[in-house]
Amino acid sequence: MDELSGELIEAVEGNDLVTVKEIIAIQPDAINQTNSQGESPLLIATHNNSLEIAKVLIDAKADVNQQDQIQDSPFLYAGAEGKTEILAYMLEHGQPDQSIVNRYGGNALIPAAEKGHLANVKLLLEDGRLDINHQNNFGYTALIEAVALRDGSQVYLEIVQELLKYNADKTLRDHSGRTAEDCAKELGYDRILQELQK
Repeated sequence: MDELSGELIEAVEGNDLVTVKEIIAIQPDAINQTNSQGESPLLIATHNNSLEIAKVLIDAKADVNQQDQIQDSPFLYAGAEGKTEILAYMLEHGQPDQSIVNRYGGNALIPAAEKGHLANVKLLLEDGRLDINHQNNFGYTALIEAVALRDGSQVYLEIVQELLKYNADKTLRDHSGRTAEDCAKELGYDRILQELQK
């Protein structure tokens, strides 16, 4: 890592927008260089929910798909962790590669659904580029995760409704052979079960 790329990462970590702009102007090649964890400036900005810095980096063609040592990319992390404004900007101005998956084999939608980030689920579904029925290493889809791994509360009901509105496949099974409906029955999530049985 050369001096300016190190300074860029430091400026992003310090939320120093002015210095970020200055370094990119002097050395645009520094934009995708990484720290010892493989984190790019854009991934760090996304971690910190630094919207203005993320916008500057994306506009300067930072790679939204560049993965760190644990397979997080800026796009995947923004989706998974509820960084909704950054995610929206990436969808509009970046080039998200929907074939790139996280360390669990999931796309951006699956953890967004599982973690209750309704706004991100809506954004990703409205964008329409990802596979709503993608299955991760456990066979979970976004629909199965929203039911099987969570508490059946209102936000998960709404996420299930959104997924069904976009025709999520209710018949898909995880590696243990269960559908989302099976999980809702087992867990006693009656309102979600009603949605799945419509």
